[in-house]
Amino acid sequence: MEEQVKLFGAFPSPFSYRIIWALKHKNISYGYIEEDLSNKSQCLLTYNPIYKMVPILLHGGKPIVESTIILEYIEETWPQNPLFPKDPYEKAKARFWIKFGEDKNSEFYQIFHEIGEEQVKATENAKKILKIIEEQGLGDKKFFSGDTIGLIDIAFGWLAFWLEVIQEAAGVKVYEPYNFPHLQSWINNFKQVAIIKENIPNRDAMLDYFKRRREMIVAL
Repeated sequence: MEEQVKLFGAFPSPFSYRIIWALKHKNISYGYIEEDLSNKSQCLLTYNPIYKMVPILLHGGKPIVESTIILEYIEETWPQNPLFPKDPYEKAKARFWIKFGEDKNSEFYQIFHEIGEEQVKATENAKKILKIIEEQGLGDKKFFSGDTIGLIDIAFGWLAFWLEVIQEAAGVKVYEPYNFPHLQSWINNFKQVAIIKENIPNRDAMLDYFKRRREMIVAL
């Protein structure tokens, strides 16, 4: 009997959706616990006492935290429907791009958290990062690792949904499809994958959430 799997997540965390997508791809049954990050539960604080954040995967009573670590745990624990390439070199490249994305996430979020000239600088910097991802990571491939969805696609999945909403809430233009044709093609392909299409947050609710957050930042 499969050990019980639970996922602690929060709307509209893109990091939580990474885990949802991976579990769905692997056909793993799980229970979902929605957390209120403004009033964190004792379970969250117990299972992730260091960062006190979601997502948290609970497997057989044991907590795993940090989304990219959880993704690798899922891949190793349930090898069916693999998300990593078999070839060691291709797997190493996949790990590189996942780490690159993680290292650059905070720079993307500066477009949302900065105002004035600093926001302008953050916007230009984000465009440069997108161009690196498009030209050196994706190229003209359907997905980052080839013809099928993999862990890199799931890690970068927030670009397909969250970036558009965040830039609208922040009043900037980082991503415009005509400037990133290969990325746009990837976004179109990514959105057509069944487990993605069936498990995405409501756009209007996301936009409302980020607009309220942006108003709070501007008001400071």
